[in-house]
Amino acid sequence: MLRHHGGWFAVLPALAFAGPALASPAAPASIPKPPPAPIVAHVSHDFGTPVTDDYRWMEKPGSKRFAAFMKTQNAYTRKVLAAIPGKQALYEEIKRDANVGTSVFWVTRADGRIFYMGVAPGQNTAHLFVLDRIGGTPRLLIDPMRFSTNHVPQALNYYFVSPNGKYIAFGVSGGGSEQAKLRVLDVATGKLLPIGITRIDGDNTDFPPIAWLPDSKGFIYYRLHKFGPHAPVTDFYQKSRDYLHMLDASDADGATDKPVFGWKIASGVPMTLSQDALVASSPNSPYVLGLFTENEELQTIDDVYATKLTDLEAGKPVWRKIAGRGVQMAGFALHGDRLDVITPNGAPRFKVVSYDLSGTSAPKTVVPPGRDVIISLAAGQHALYVGAMRDGMGRVKRVAYGNDATTEAAMPFQGGLGQILADPNGSGVWFRLAGWTTPSAWYNYAPQSGAVTNTGLEPPPKVSFAGIESKEVKAVSWDGTMIPVSIIMKKGTRLDGRNPTLLIGYGSYGITLTPFFAPTFLPWLDHGGIIAVAHVRGGGWYGDAWHKAGMKATKINTVFDFIAAAQYLVDQHYTSPAHLAGEGGSAGGITIGGAVAWRPDLFAAAIDSHGDTNALRMQFSPNGPPNEIEFGNVLKRKDFHWIYAMDAMAHIRNGVKYPAILAITGANDPRVEPWEVGKFAARLQAASVSGRPVLLRVSYQSGHGIGSTKDQEVRSLADQDAFLFWQLGVKGFQPDGSK
Repeated sequence: MLRHHGGWFAVLPALAFAGPALASPAAPASIPKPPPAPIVAHVSHDFGTPVTDDYRWMEKPGSKRFAAFMKTQNAYTRKVLAAIPGKQALYEEIKRDANVGTSVFWVTRADGRIFYMGVAPGQNTAHLFVLDRIGGTPRLLIDPMRFSTNHVPQALNYYFVSPNGKYIAFGVSGGGSEQAKLRVLDVATGKLLPIGITRIDGDNTDFPPIAWLPDSKGFIYYRLHKFGPHAPVTDFYQKSRDYLHMLDASDADGATDKPVFGWKIASGVPMTLSQDALVASSPNSPYVLGLFTENEELQTIDDVYATKLTDLEAGKPVWRKIAGRGVQMAGFALHGDRLDVITPNGAPRFKVVSYDLSGTSAPKTVVPPGRDVIISLAAGQHALYVGAMRDGMGRVKRVAYGNDATTEAAMPFQGGLGQILADPNGSGVWFRLAGWTTPSAWYNYAPQSGAVTNTGLEPPPKVSFAGIESKEVKAVSWDGTMIPVSIIMKKGTRLDGRNPTLLIGYGSYGITLTPFFAPTFLPWLDHGGIIAVAHVRGGGWYGDAWHKAGMKATKINTVFDFIAAAQYLVDQHYTSPAHLAGEGGSAGGITIGGAVAWRPDLFAAAIDSHGDTNALRMQFSPNGPPNEIEFGNVLKRKDFHWIYAMDAMAHIRNGVKYPAILAITGANDPRVEPWEVGKFAARLQAASVSGRPVLLRVSYQSGHGIGSTKDQEVRSLADQDAFLFWQLGVKGFQPDGSK
C-alpha cells in the first residue's frame, strides 16, 4: 500500500544530497544478471484491439516457473541494493527516525476508559493498550506477536470493544495475508475466550467486520464464503454473510452461528456477486443496520436495510429497506432512531441527509452542500459531529439534534484530519490532526465552551521541523484543470533544478493524501531534498466530483495530472528530469506506471510499490471483481477501452529509454497479485534501452504492506532510498566510490 497517513507507520524516504548528479545508473557488472523472463507469444484481439501479453504465463496459479523467476530476480535485486555504498548507514538513519515518537491511532472509548492502537519507539508492531484516564499508565492488552509461529510477523487487523468495556473482539493475521482469525479477549483478566473464527476480513475504519450487541452479550460478524479448492480465484470475495455469535455459545469456531444478513438470507433483500454484506449497530439504538457495500468500503454503500434489534436477537430479523443505490452513501452514523448519511446526490462535495428509522418523518438534509468536502461522521449524545476538509485541510463541525444548529471548532492549525471520535453517551468530540510540519495529536472539542485542547494522548515526537516549510501550489493539467500539489522542503532551498525530488501520487477510490507528519522526511529535507504530493483526479481532494473525474472512462486523467505535477516541478526549477523520481503504490501503480509509459523522459527513477500496472488482467485475480465499481469490467466493450488506456504494461514499447525502476511486491499480497508486478518488471527489462536497472524486490513474509512490521518497512525504505540516491546521482551512494 502507498505509504501515507493511514495506519500506524508513516515514513517516507530520507535523502542526503550534495553536489551535482553523477552518471552511474547501470547495475554493477560484477553481479551476474539473472536470465530474462521467458517470452511466450500471446496476442489477443479484444473488441478489435490487439493486446500483446507475452508474460501471461506468470498468472498460472502455483506456477513453478514463475516462482523461480521471482526468486532469482529477488536474489539479484538484493545483491545490487546491498552493493550501493551508504545503504547500511541509511538504514540506521531511517530506523532512528522511525523511533522518535509513539503513534496513537484507532482510538475507542468505552466504560469511561480509552482503548487505542499504538507503536512506541523500539516496538516492531502495533499493540493494543487501555488507559483508565488521560495521563495514566497504559496497560498492554494485545501484542499480536504472541500468536506467531515460526517467527512469522503478525498484525492486529482490527479490534472492537464491547459497549460495557469488558470484552474485545479482534483479528490477527500473519505474513501480511490480511486473512484474520477472530478471537475475544477478557479485558479484566487478559485471557482469551474459547472463540476462534476464520475468514473475517476488515479493519477499524473502512470496513469494520464486527458489530457488538448493545448488552455486550454477543456480536455480529462479517465472514467470507468458504469455497471449494477448485472454485475460480475470482470467487474469493463473493457471497459474504453476517452471523450472530453469543459469548455463552458452546461453539467456538462459529460452525453453528446463524446467518442474519447477506447472500441469500432473506427474500426481498437481493445481493449481487460484487457486493459485500456488512452489519452495523450502536449502543443506544434499537435498530441494527444491514449494508451492501462495494469493494469492502464504507465509502461505497449501495443499499441500506434496518431491522429491530429485538427481532434480530430472536432470530427473526425483518429487514426494511431504508435507502438504495440512488443515495450513493459514502459514510453514516447511527444514533437512536436516527441514521445520518453522507451522500453526493446533488452535492459534488457531499451533503448529510438524516433518516428517521421509525418511519414517522421523511428524510431531510441536515448539512447542505457547500465549499467543504464532507469526509466523516460521528454520533454524540446531543449532536452529530462532521469531519470535513477545505483544500485538504481539516475542519470539525457540530450539528445539534433537533434544530440542526451548526457550530464549528476552531482548529489549532492547518492540517489533515484523521479519525473523529464521539461518545454516544457523552458530549464533545475527539479528533486527530497532523500537518506536513506539525506532529499529529489528539484534540478535544468541548462545545459548551468552544475550547479545543490537546488531550495529550499522543505525545509529541522528539524531533523538530522548525527549519522546514510546506507549500500548496497548483499545476495545469492537459485539459486546463488545476491540480493541487503539496511541496515540503527546507526553508531557503535554492530552486536551481538540482534538488533530488520525490513526487508521490495515488488517485483512486476518492482517497485523499491529506497532510501527515513523517519524521523520516527530515534527513532528506535537511540536505536539500524535496518531497511533493500530487493530489490527482481519482482522489478526493475536491470531493465526489474530483473522484469521478479520475475513474473508469476518465481514469487517464489520473496519469496526466501526475505528469502535469512533475512538469510543474521541472518548469519551476524545483528539480529536473535527472533529479526527479516518482512513486505510486497499489492503485497508484496505474499512476506511476502510466507516467513512466507516457513520459519516460521526465523521470530518472520510479518506485512501483505493489502496483496495479496490468489493469487489463487484474479482473481475473481474487481482488479483481470487487474493483469493477472503480475501474470497470474488461469483458464489456465500453469498459475495455478505458481499462486498456489505464494499463501501464500495455503501453510499454520496445527500444525506449525508460527510467530506472524498483518494483516491489509481497508474496502474500491479497490485493494486487505478485504476478502483476512481476509481469511489469519483466516487460520493462525486455523493452528498455536506457541502461538503467529494472529491479524486482520480493518480500516473502509480507503482503500488500498492511501488517508489515516496522523493521520490514524500514528495510524496504532503506532499499528504496538507496536505489533513488544511486539513480539520482547523490554523492556517497555511487558504486564508483564518489563521495
